[in-house]
Amino acid sequence: MRDDYPDISGHGIIGDLQTAALIDSEGTVDWFCCPRFDSPSVFASLLDAEQGGFFRIRPADEGYVTRQLYLPNTAILITRFLTEAGVGEVIDFMPVAGKTATERHELVRMVRVVRGSMRFVAEIQPRFDYGRAPHTIEARENGAVFTSESLTLTMHRIGDAVLHGTERAGHAEVLEHGVRVTISLDAGEMTGVVLESGGVEPRQISFDELRQTFEETRSYWRNWNSRSTYTGRWREMVSRSAMTLKLMTYAPTGALVAAPTSALPEQVGGERNWDYRFTWVRDASFSVYALLGLGYTDEAEAFVGWLMDRIRESVGTGSGPLKIMYRVDGSSDLVEETLDKLEGYRGSSPVHVGNGAADQLQLDIYGEAMDAIHVADTHGLELPHQGWAQIVDMLNWVCENWDQPEEGIWETRGGRQDFTYGRFMCWVALDRGVRLARGHGRPAPLSAWIEQRDRIYDQVMTRGWHPDRGAFVQHYDTDVLDASLLLMPLMGFVAPRDPMWLSTLDAMEGELVSDSLVYRYDPAASPDGLRGSEGTFTLCSFFYVDALARAGRLDEAELVFEKALTYSNHLGLYSEEIGLTGEQLGNFPQAFSHLALINAAVNLDYQLDHGSGDVEAVLHKGRRAE
Repeated sequence: MRDDYPDISGHGIIGDLQTAALIDSEGTVDWFCCPRFDSPSVFASLLDAEQGGFFRIRPADEGYVTRQLYLPNTAILITRFLTEAGVGEVIDFMPVAGKTATERHELVRMVRVVRGSMRFVAEIQPRFDYGRAPHTIEARENGAVFTSESLTLTMHRIGDAVLHGTERAGHAEVLEHGVRVTISLDAGEMTGVVLESGGVEPRQISFDELRQTFEETRSYWRNWNSRSTYTGRWREMVSRSAMTLKLMTYAPTGALVAAPTSALPEQVGGERNWDYRFTWVRDASFSVYALLGLGYTDEAEAFVGWLMDRIRESVGTGSGPLKIMYRVDGSSDLVEETLDKLEGYRGSSPVHVGNGAADQLQLDIYGEAMDAIHVADTHGLELPHQGWAQIVDMLNWVCENWDQPEEGIWETRGGRQDFTYGRFMCWVALDRGVRLARGHGRPAPLSAWIEQRDRIYDQVMTRGWHPDRGAFVQHYDTDVLDASLLLMPLMGFVAPRDPMWLSTLDAMEGELVSDSLVYRYDPAASPDGLRGSEGTFTLCSFFYVDALARAGRLDEAELVFEKALTYSNHLGLYSEEIGLTGEQLGNFPQAFSHLALINAAVNLDYQLDHGSGDVEAVLHKGRRAE
């Protein structure tokens, strides 16, 4: 195993709203799938430094210091290299691909020197289909073509050749599997390459064309960012989280991937290495709430539309009418396989692609789906008749199937249990259905829904409550705590100052909270079928902030939130988990983490200004003036 893997946190993300690339702080693209988020990788040295493939641009000589930042209010990433002799920059972005699915995607890498001089080395080493597919290289006058059986990448040259006197400042050579370019630049000089999929011919891209593409991309992101209605205390972090979520949204359908990466470990060297490049139904409720809270009504409507398409299809089997996750286009072929050829991040194997949890029975997804639909409805995004008929069928299924063991929110592989979270989220599903039917006079078997809703409530309050622990617990046959239950007051199942809830919150603080960070549960106390341990869950840490605020502990909530913000990376990005020494773990960046950050910030802001408790007015505040 090589020891030169970058930290998971040492990356920025760029994208075109159909796919994305990760670029580390040394200027290396070490993760890129094309043409979609869930397509096979082209560059994956993040999962195997030798065989994964990469696109690296960095100074030829050692002794440099790097800094990385986004061009303000954009998704344009700048990696700076500083030496005594000069300062150079690599500017990376992807022109927005639009709402029509396409095979054509561009990755633009501009290189310039802003002070002194610097010699750069650029090396492109693609490895198609996770390193499994061979490819050929053909050098052309204005670039090169990399061809595999399923994908072709074209390297275009930017601008005329750089001359120093009468001599070319750069030199290109074709290697066995890639291309290497060495070039010296003085202050004010610029060059670069554009990598494009779709089988096009290499060409020389003029600086005027490049400038127009850059300005269009910059304008898109600044205009999108300016639509946010959030004006609270944490604008920079909220803005970056919102743009990160936008980067992980597949524009043709509005679906949000959980993360753009696969198999980054929850424990380095461990086996908890899953593929997150899919869209979870569970994300729907949190994303719709976050988007509406920031005023992004179009994006929320698109995601609800995607969700309603899945409800109408009802292709689930063992999972009920819905599967727990889908591909971004709504298809459900998520067969899980192991990539034995890749060693995994710092030796963390196996490397999984696809996701075998797709057909698990996780009852909570019906609550999250219905909460998303209800939140959207309160914001004027009402359902058509056909959509309502399908919802009635789905909720009737919930009525008949809620009282059974299931796999639970954390997708454990240790067997089914009567999870408290799944039960109370079934209550949420039926409660939101009742509210929608009454609010719009829609036909529905209300008596059956109310009867089952109340049965769930009574069951959770008795069997989900552990008198000896003085807390709600993970499932009915354990005394283990679970941070997913932090959503009980947030979803309205219990009052935020109910003595039973406050006792639960105290128990969690003593067992699951480490300073400001929160573990989702204790795997040693509640075996989940997997070896190893894990870090604290960033999602749960932000849930904790919201729970503290609604319980009236506003000063404490604000401090915990500020502490949690210190665990982001240098660009304001979060993975799924935080390790014992503050390192980021798991797939990166993680949508759930950023969704929870936005919701915690918006809700905490409102309560700091108006007092703790109800935050229903947040969504109305998020509306833009028409």
